Amino acid sequence: MTAAVERSAVAPAGVEPAGAALRRPAEREARRPLWQRVLFVAALVGAAVIFMLPFVWLISASLRPREYVFAPGFLPVPFAPENYAEAWRAVPLVTWLLNSLVVGVAAAAAVTLSSAWVAFGFAYFRFPGRNLLFGLVLATMMLPFAVTMIPTYLIWSELRLTDTQVPLWAGNLFGSAFYIFLLRQFLLSLPREYFEAARMDGASYPQLFWKLAFPLIRPALLVAFVFEFKASWTDLLKPLIYLRDEHLYTLPRGLKVVLDRFGYGGEQQWEVVLAGSVISTVPMIILFFLAQRHFIEGIATGGRKG
Repeated sequence: MTAAVERSAVAPAGVEPAGAALRRPAEREARRPLWQRVLFVAALVGAAVIFMLPFVWLISASLRPREYVFAPGFLPVPFAPENYAEAWRAVPLVTWLLNSLVVGVAAAAAVTLSSAWVAFGFAYFRFPGRNLLFGLVLATMMLPFAVTMIPTYLIWSELRLTDTQVPLWAGNLFGSAFYIFLLRQFLLSLPREYFEAARMDGASYPQLFWKLAFPLIRPALLVAFVFEFKASWTDLLKPLIYLRDEHLYTLPRGLKVVLDRFGYGGEQQWEVVLAGSVISTVPMIILFFLAQRHFIEGIATGGRKG
């Protein structure tokens, strides 16, 4: 049974590797005339420059003295790298970074695994009312967060878990309609015959998921993980609602403190605020570069299968 499942997971017929979705556009690109390729690259470079300008200005302004923060230009002149040391001394940025990392990983892992389980159920099992139930799941995406904010807070309050980090990620244990839809589309593209063959060989439903489906939808799982980690990393509203202890703050909640203390409500020390903003942005850039190859493969495969 195990050998059959592993063979199906490694090289199932009819399921094209994710890398092939990236090779085909590259082959078509090579057949284009030179002027079209040059124009395409120039357009990409121009768009990249436009999108990068705000971040370049942010870095430059964070490296200037207070009186030169809003000076025109993109060069940090005069140069004041001590702004970052001041930001580290003024607030517990290390604690907030670690809190954001823990909450982000927990939230992303919880929603990815729970959504994958639900998506597998919708994709594999045939039962009356399946489409209706799936439609109801998707309909929950129409509910804005403001509608469920107070009832959800009352639930966590009754559980005595306010002023803890649990409400920031534990709700993801019930899955997300968007990720359920995304992963279900991946699972529906897999040949059903391999699941049936594994069942005949004695595989249980958990084995179908972990040994057959899980390896094949790994690019989609990575996309869901990165999306949710980014959403958790930049989320300010939940920490504002649930957290009171400064040592439990995530980075967005901590940056709100920095803005209130050194920005509008403080001494107008915008260089400290900007330095904290750069520090909060760099980890997400590092994460994208580390997962770039698999992340782009997941997006390309999803577009091909969707």
